[in-house]
Amino acid sequence: MAIAEHDNVFIFVPNLIGYARIILALIAFWFMSTNYVISGWCYVTSALLDAVDGHAARAFNQSTRFGAMLDQLTDRCGTTGLLVTLAYFYPRYMFWFQLSIAIDVACHWLFMQTSVVVGRTSHKVNENFVMRLYYQKDILTFMCCVNELFYVCLYLLHFTYGPLIFGASLFKILAFLTGPFAVLKALISVMHAYVAGIDLAAVDVRERQEKRQRPNEPVPVAGKKLE
Repeated sequence: MAIAEHDNVFIFVPNLIGYARIILALIAFWFMSTNYVISGWCYVTSALLDAVDGHAARAFNQSTRFGAMLDQLTDRCGTTGLLVTLAYFYPRYMFWFQLSIAIDVACHWLFMQTSVVVGRTSHKVNENFVMRLYYQKDILTFMCCVNELFYVCLYLLHFTYGPLIFGASLFKILAFLTGPFAVLKALISVMHAYVAGIDLAAVDVRERQEKRQRPNEPVPVAGKKLE
């Protein structure tokens, strides 16, 4: 069934899915320390809907900057909420969870902000080989899924060992299998910051050169309108 064309970005289908993701994440946060069943299902469903809103955006031609930002913020805040809980559950490893939060938030924020400053239509468009490879649909989906699965398994292991396979906990097995990919994703996040830093510095150099060439004229600052 066709959907009538309109320009109210706030009620675009992928953004409605984004709002549902936020509600599910909030429910997960509320029950995260007390009820792993409700929290786990809500968190996992919110994470899985991350793929659905992307398909909806393409299917209905409703890809927007607002939707991309909403998606990014929901991802970052959702993962951060879970990592805060893991730091509480496993205080011995608190530093590593704190480091994971810092890398995830700082590197993605810098990368998104730089994409806006340099005028890219999407943060997924980049000339760097590693970034182009990482943002291929199948690779990105796989990396995001195994990263979330690693942290979810750590969360569940605080409450239960789950199903046993030959006497070994399924959640523990999955945690061991997905752990290296979580580390790899953190390293790729650092690469995001490196690439963004290079691009942002290039903008600074260009603006300084333009200022020297026209010393009496104000140089437009990216993101700021001259009066």
